[in-house]
Amino acid sequence: MERQDEPVQRVRRGRGRRPAAEVRAGVLEAAGRLLFTEGIKAVTFERVALTAGSSKMTLYKWWPSAGALAAEAYFARSEQVLEFSDTGDIRADLTRQLRAFVRLLTQDGAGPVIAELIGAAQTDPDLKSAFSREYSMPRRILAIEAMERARGRGQLRDDVDVSMLVDQLWGACYHRLLVPDAPLSESFAGALVANALDGASPRS
Repeated sequence: MERQDEPVQRVRRGRGRRPAAEVRAGVLEAAGRLLFTEGIKAVTFERVALTAGSSKMTLYKWWPSAGALAAEAYFARSEQVLEFSDTGDIRADLTRQLRAFVRLLTQDGAGPVIAELIGAAQTDPDLKSAFSREYSMPRRILAIEAMERARGRGQLRDDVDVSMLVDQLWGACYHRLLVPDAPLSESFAGALVANALDGASPRS
């Protein structure tokens, strides 16, 4: 992930039509750089087109709003970091995944960005839809599928609501990000997994 203090520069392009996939990747990279260096207000079609060496018409064709573009750019920059490993040990996999998520938020500069995206999504329907489609729902499905596989291995009870487990684990991290009454840390992530899997009732 790029440092937040890196300058955002306009990309100079040569002559000739570029493949659509290359143009789209360049636009997402430019939007991501603006998002992480200057915040969501900097992600306008005009700024992104200028930075990517593309045209505003191209951006209007692919994204319904600058907010939707910002959401997809965030996902593109975080997708590899948040890959969900499957070692066969759900406790280890959840702990690794949640700690990677916390590092992304607290050390890699994504915390203020995702907070801005969540805030802006409350009044921007296109951003809200894109955030769910491109980021939060795919990640939710990965977690649910991992837990369902763990259930099949006998690592979770048959009656456990795995969707609610996702809310408990990731929701607690989002809560500490958005309501900073207590620190968001990797140790907290590990404790969340232990608390969710072991429960709060006394051990027999």
